Amino acid sequence: MSNVARPATGLVTGLAIGLGFGLAVGTAPTADAAGEKIAFFAASSQNGFNQAAYEGVEETAIELGYEAAIFDGKFDAAHQYSQIEDVLASGNYAGFIVLPNDTVGIAGAFEQVIAAGVPIATVLFPVGPDLTTLEPQVEGITATVASPPVAGATHQANTVVAECEGRDPCNVVIIIGAKIFPFDNLRLETFQNVLAEHANIKVLAVGEGWYSPDASLTAMTDILQANSDVHVVLSNADQHLAGAEIALEAAGYSVPDLYMTGGGAAAIAVDAIREGRWDATLAYFPKTMGALAMEQIANALEGKPVTQVIDMDYAGPVQAMIDKAVLDANPDFRGEWEQ
Repeated sequence: MSNVARPATGLVTGLAIGLGFGLAVGTAPTADAAGEKIAFFAASSQNGFNQAAYEGVEETAIELGYEAAIFDGKFDAAHQYSQIEDVLASGNYAGFIVLPNDTVGIAGAFEQVIAAGVPIATVLFPVGPDLTTLEPQVEGITATVASPPVAGATHQANTVVAECEGRDPCNVVIIIGAKIFPFDNLRLETFQNVLAEHANIKVLAVGEGWYSPDASLTAMTDILQANSDVHVVLSNADQHLAGAEIALEAAGYSVPDLYMTGGGAAAIAVDAIREGRWDATLAYFPKTMGALAMEQIANALEGKPVTQVIDMDYAGPVQAMIDKAVLDANPDFRGEWEQ
């Protein structure tokens, strides 16, 4: 992938970003930029992942001499779109960072911000109709600090394929966030396409966890009422595994005997993998992600070189696909968020 920054493992906030790796975008400096406010638009401010991303934004903003504020998108795409318009109209914020609810529809709001000359970055997902690339799809976007959904989902699904080798049938339950989200549909489609290539793998059911342990508990309980003999739980979010684990234990399963793989590298997942209860998690490193996005916004405001694309599969403190072997090799690593 051209023009994509792939920082070395162990990246420390504040290092390397301003040294010109990746695609540098020239942006005119804003007079007396330091001390201005940066708006972070969370998909939901009640969500632990979003909170960790904002923590990275806020801490880095303070280090660089800025202030930060969080806005609650309430997992509502229309609300988040209007929120961006309202904050832009206020004129009170010098830069925007968005964790989008709708990666396609939000592009119109990005265009308004860019037209007003305000730097704007997206985190976790690219903005635009193509979720398979991190290359800019909205002209003038300051930075995309994200993980490619297809690449990560393919890697996750392939770990399930390896786990299922020699077992026929190998019964899999998939739990995603919600089918209304384009990125979740893409992840689900990727999971299903990879698994469908192997005749021994049977997908028993697909549940929606809505990034909530409680919703995932309900979804998994319903699935277990209609299906038995589960071998694998494959999910894009650690919150889903937290709820699924409770349902499985209530149904009489020994969870350590199953293959459990989630996403996000939450502290709860890191602990569960170290304890041998879960097996793997695909990390997104939200705090690092927020910090890197904030650095790019500050660089844009101050007329410094900006790295327009940062691939979080390569920019985290450890490799993105985390299992016990990775944790054994990195005993000091802790999850960047709770759940």
